[in-house]
Formats: sequence, structure tokens, C-alpha cells
Amino acid sequence: MSHHILAIFMHLWESRIFRLASSLLSIQSTNGFNPGQPVNISRFIFSCVPSFLTAGLANGVKGTAGLGGSLIALPSQLARVFSFQRKFAICLSSSTRSNGIVFFGNGPYVLLPGIDVSMSLIYTPLIKNPFGIGSVPFLNELSSEYFIGLKLIRINGKSVQLNRTLLSIDREGNGGTKISTFRPYTVMQTSIYNALITAFRKELANVTRVLPVAPFGTCFDSKNIGSTLVGPAVPPIDLVFKGNKVYWSIFGANSMVQVNEGVMCLGFVDGGENPMTSIVIGGHQIEDNLLQFDLARSRLGFSSSLLFRQTTCANFNFTSLA
Repeated sequence: MSHHILAIFMHLWESRIFRLASSLLSIQSTNGFNPGQPVNISRFIFSCVPSFLTAGLANGVKGTAGLGGSLIALPSQLARVFSFQRKFAICLSSSTRSNGIVFFGNGPYVLLPGIDVSMSLIYTPLIKNPFGIGSVPFLNELSSEYFIGLKLIRINGKSVQLNRTLLSIDREGNGGTKISTFRPYTVMQTSIYNALITAFRKELANVTRVLPVAPFGTCFDSKNIGSTLVGPAVPPIDLVFKGNKVYWSIFGANSMVQVNEGVMCLGFVDGGENPMTSIVIGGHQIEDNLLQFDLARSRLGFSSSLLFRQTTCANFNFTSLA
């Protein structure tokens, strides 16, 4: 699965720095409604990496843009040069024919037909993992990845019974929940994954199951699944944060994957018994959702599915200059 954003493949992961350099970066400006004139950074810091790290990217893509929380990542460099808060928002398109978009700085973030999607964000704190993938991992830097404080999972409003200790980050940096578009689908520790699919099957008991199609573990006869404004008519999956009133709803468009004409699978993957991170929220689950990473306030803003608002991440007006 590939996402083209501003003609670059972007993900929320930063590799070790192999070789640092600086050069001119040109990036499109915007007023939040339309693209503006390109603006330049004369001494943009970047790193060169071995070619194997770029293998498998979409055709025409020559590299990646680091959107992590470090001070040399793209959001921090842009904020420093243009004097705005360390904040960016991503909106990944579900369409293979249309671009999504990334906004740096404050809103508005306006999608056709004139909807400012920044106005519908719900916020939860970003959490620092004391260990993880920093620029120099052996120095035990704080992770530059984006962790959030998931407390429980609900399906159709019912809590999934799982080992909640796995949702916390331990003293060695294991556990917890993070967001990474490097993963095409959400990956879960085995016991969490098994609890999720068991509960999901129970709520969808009236739909015939079929043999699973890799990498998914539970699949259904799609002829028996209806459709809604937000995708296939399946039970919503809620990621619940502190207080139970703050939750991110994942509807059918983001929970299900049509693998062939007659088969639809639950788009979550078993990550094994002992992964470093218990839950990694992947690209499919965040398509057509606006996510704002407010690094200045250490919080994540999320919209849930923009399909409810009758727009998508492909609906930024790229055709008219501001």
C-alpha cells in the first residue's frame, strides 16, 4: 500500500542517520484552502541511507520524509524556519488515483466542498516512550515515534476483554500503542489480536466466515455484508483513551479490506507474542481520517472517518492557486 503526499512517500518513522547533508528544499505553501507559491529552505538537513531502505517504495519515489518528533525531522525544521508552532496534520487518501495531503502549521485544513476538517478534531495526549528508535538508538534517546495512551478497545460499544498491562509502556520501552504509516495495516500483539477477532466475529455472527487470506486471520463472505456512508456495514471498533469519553471510531471503510470479489477480511494483523510495541496503528486504519500531531502541546488530534462529513483526504483543491 502506497500513499502519495505532496509527491513524496511519507511515514512516521525515522531511521538511524547514516550520513548527514544539507541542501535546498522547495515545498508548496498554502492558506489552508488552496496551494500557494513554493517556499524554500536554503539549508535543509537530510540524511543519505543505503538503497535497500528505499526498496519497495512506489514508482517514482526516491526517498522518504521523516515526520517523527526529533528536532531534525521535517516538521521541526519547517517550524523553525517559518516561525510557526511544531504542528502538522496528515490526511492519507484511500484512493490509489488521488493524492492525500500533509499540512505543516496551524489550520484551517479545508477540503472540498469547503469543509474545515480541523474544526472536528478530538484530542488525546502524545506519550513519550523512554526508549525506542531515536537518531542514535544505543544512546537510549527518547523515541521520536508517536505513542498514544490507549486504555481499552470496544466493538459495537462492548469492551474487548484483553490484558491491559500490554497497553502500558514498561521500564524497558515495551508495550503501548503507536501510529506508523510504515505499517500498511494495524499490527497487534497476539493475545490482543485474538481477543479482537473473537469479539468481532461474535458481533458479526450472522455473516458467513470463509478461509482467511494472508496476512489476515479472519475473513467473511462479502456478499452478506451491506454498505453504509462509512464503508461496509460492520460493527465499529472504538479505540478508547482516558476517561472513556475520548475515543477514535474505526468504521468499515477502515476496518475491512476487500481482498477479492467475494471475500472481505478484517484488516488487522497478528504481530506475534512479544513485539516491542503491543499495537501499531497502520496506514489502512487512518485513511480518510485527519490526524494532527501537535508537538508543541504534545497531543494528537483525530477526526475519525471524514466520510461522515461527505469528504475525503483526496479532496484538497490542488487545482487553484491561492
